[in-house]
Amino acid sequence: MYKGSIKDVSGVCFETLCRTLLSLLLVVLLAGMAFGIIGAGFDLLGDAGRLFSSHGLHLALKDLVMNALMVLAVFELFRTVKAYFTEGRVRVTYIIDTALVVVITEIMGFWYREVEIMRVSLAIALVVTLMCVRIMAIRFSPNRRELTDGL
Repeated sequence: MYKGSIKDVSGVCFETLCRTLLSLLLVVLLAGMAFGIIGAGFDLLGDAGRLFSSHGLHLALKDLVMNALMVLAVFELFRTVKAYFTEGRVRVTYIIDTALVVVITEIMGFWYREVEIMRVSLAIALVVTLMCVRIMAIRFSPNRRELTDGL
């Protein structure tokens, strides 16, 4: 019979449930990355007829870049979940990296359609803000404080 308190039992159950759900999330993210890569390859090969015209090549490469950036965003999510397993906490820099990749993907999409200058300005301001937050997260990281406290 378990002699711990109810808080200990509920904590262990919660941790086990979280790890199980996050393991399932890792599998889904891996499958999503695989399908994204395979889909990008099929899109490129499926459009082989239009690749030989300059306009078709431009559109095919645009689709390839956008798909590659979205796969990178999913990869950043994968790194975030994996870091939780290894370190027991979520790293803020990984979350910011994911947000940066997604926002930059949206900005890349702006090049291929007409967008108001205000929306572009807001997106650029968001990227600059995320970069500043990322720099502060690295500068004031708990790991960095542990290293400087030991000196």
